[in-house]
Amino acid sequence: MEEMVLVYVTNPSKEKAKELAHHLLEKRLVACVNMFAGHSMYWWDGAISKEEEYILVAKTIEENFDSVRHAIMDFSDYQIPCVIKIPVTANQQFAQWLRSEIRA
Repeated sequence: MEEMVLVYVTNPSKEKAKELAHHLLEKRLVACVNMFAGHSMYWWDGAISKEEEYILVAKTIEENFDSVRHAIMDFSDYQIPCVIKIPVTANQQFAQWLRSEIRA
């Protein structure tokens, strides 16, 4: 089994999420991005906010996380972007494919 990283990112719209996914893939910082529509509830300015958001789960390697995080922070429209690193273990074939598609 091989170690890899999932990067969880929220986006304000489907269009923005697609743009970010394409940006990360084009730079070869990630090998794959999954996108999901979601409903978020969170505290903001002393009140509970409810928003439609699009969640990206990007697959990469540990060595790329800082570059991925910087690219997301530069790209995001959010005042406080959500960028969460989740270390995971993948099957060897998937991990080999992932490593072959990204640039560290």
